[in-house]
Amino acid sequence: MNQVQVEYYALFREQAGCNNEVLETPAATVGQLYEQLRTKHGFSLDANQLKVAVNEEFAEWSTEIKDGDSVVFIPPVAGG
Repeated sequence: MNQVQVEYYALFREQAGCNNEVLETPAATVGQLYEQLRTKHGFSLDANQLKVAVNEEFAEWSTEIKDGDSVVFIPPVAGG
């Protein structure tokens, strides 16, 4: 298991009820981590609607998670 820090913005912050969390995860990739968090927090967006960053760099959904990584799921930006 890896320990990762996940930061939440916009819609995800509302749905998770927090700005960030540190968690132990069995997920091997950021895609698997998103599915885990989607189940945990009830995230309403599909992965294909999002971008993901690992350690402040954009990443692919197949990017492997390492212990200590920082992950951010970036929802679409609403204009107005």
